[in-house]
Amino acid sequence: MSTLKKVRKAVIPAAGFGTRFLPATKAQPKEMLPIVDKPVIQYVVEQAVEAGIEQIIIVTGWHKRAIEDHFDRHFELEAHLAQANKKEELEAVRKISELANFVYVRQKEALGNGHAVLMAKDVVGDEPFIVMWGDEFFHAQPSAVKQLIQAYEQYQGPMIAGVRVGEAEVSRYGIADVTAVKDNVYKINRIVEKPETGKAPSNLATHGNYLLTPDIFKILETMPPSRGGEIWLPEAIDRLIKKRDVFALELKNAKYYDCGNKLEYLKAVVEFGLKHDDLKSEFAEYLKNIVK
Repeated sequence: MSTLKKVRKAVIPAAGFGTRFLPATKAQPKEMLPIVDKPVIQYVVEQAVEAGIEQIIIVTGWHKRAIEDHFDRHFELEAHLAQANKKEELEAVRKISELANFVYVRQKEALGNGHAVLMAKDVVGDEPFIVMWGDEFFHAQPSAVKQLIQAYEQYQGPMIAGVRVGEAEVSRYGIADVTAVKDNVYKINRIVEKPETGKAPSNLATHGNYLLTPDIFKILETMPPSRGGEIWLPEAIDRLIKKRDVFALELKNAKYYDCGNKLEYLKAVVEFGLKHDDLKSEFAEYLKNIVK
């Protein structure tokens, strides 16, 4: 029996135009929108690293240079902070580039999120890997990525993060038709993408974080484009389900933040502002007065 390979790599597709946030995203990637004092994608990367991920593969486009610059060294800024004796700020800035080994792959055409994942094939190689999106994340303890890795090590199959949603929300997500395995682990029979209210096979939404095995690449390579002329990762996973067991892991103590949605982004800013040590007291008082 072959030894199970360690999960060391994460792929973050981040090549989209972010049209829901125009005009803010005309010259700024949506992944770089700040939640208080950190861009969304930094929260994503930090959670991957906290779970033991060593290499971050970001799939970008020509208009996403700001992401690469953010995770690179900025010697002029560091020198300025050192000269001003701003040690805390200097440490925070330096830490960003030291989080992981960053690799950038260009997606030259907008051909879907499945195509974006396929662009990372040569860097991922023959290893299991995490897929995360650059504009959304879970706040969980332990992190969603860590929970997925622990479940993968036990069940040795692809794992998709799952969260329960209300009936009114099922039409926003891919909803899994599942068979219970043990505790919070389920075998996925199929995924119904954005079902109508009342027609969903369950209320378990599977999205956000994926732990995939390299056999997904063969499927992505041979899939014809579907809706919108694009290749979609959920459709590739549906094909993978027909070949092997794919699991859903219902996350524990997890809250999902969809920062690609204006309202949900604003909620994330408020909630993280209320957790921020330097701001929470004054900010809470301000919000109370606004409500009045």
